[in-house]
Amino acid sequence: MSRTFKLSVMAVAVMALAPAAQAFEAGDFILRAGVVHVAPDDSSDVIKVGGAPIFGSDARVAVDSDSQLGIRATYMFTNNLGLGVLGATPFKHDINGAGDLAGAGKLAETKHLPPTITLQYYPMSSSSALQPFVGVGINYTTFFEEKTTDTLNSAVAGTVSLPGATTKLNLDDSVGIAFEAGIDYMLSENFGLNAAVWWADINTDATIKVYDASGNYAAQTDKFDVEIDPMVYMVGFTYKF
Repeated sequence: MSRTFKLSVMAVAVMALAPAAQAFEAGDFILRAGVVHVAPDDSSDVIKVGGAPIFGSDARVAVDSDSQLGIRATYMFTNNLGLGVLGATPFKHDINGAGDLAGAGKLAETKHLPPTITLQYYPMSSSSALQPFVGVGINYTTFFEEKTTDTLNSAVAGTVSLPGATTKLNLDDSVGIAFEAGIDYMLSENFGLNAAVWWADINTDATIKVYDASGNYAAQTDKFDVEIDPMVYMVGFTYKF
């Protein structure tokens, strides 16, 4: 019997005796961490004051994308159902001109946190190392640290005839439905790789308040709807407790 054949038999025997990496069972707590990228599919209403368009007849805004550290946690309450929570370090987005303001550049910026809770379904047996899943749930997005630029200040000053005017942007929080799909591949009993994608219904009502050169309130825009509705992508690592 050749040496190569003996080594091959030993290798097969070791693989047969080694415990297979398993996915998830009832009572497991799963922590996932990695890079999260938010890519808005954005649109907005025309910006108006007193019902009349300003900055042009089709002045709108657009929201750019951002990447941050994402952390997700899931508790499996059966072998096939889990409750998942998505969190991340704060996302920062530039708000740029669109429509008649398309050439204006950056008008404002904001940060947001998008905690999302989903009910997740894992169709495969808990003995499978490869485990896809889908989920549906609720997204709550809170906006903070909104800042406007000199570009917006100048545009407002010229439009409402207030030399030296400054502005303040207010964005209302958003609650909407969220869908997710993902896959885990367990490399060992506790450690694996993960990828996932979400779509979230994120809409905010925006208002731009205007102040004169002395800092006194002068006017504000009508509330205008900004639909962000992003695709959210994440790749990272999985650890099962």
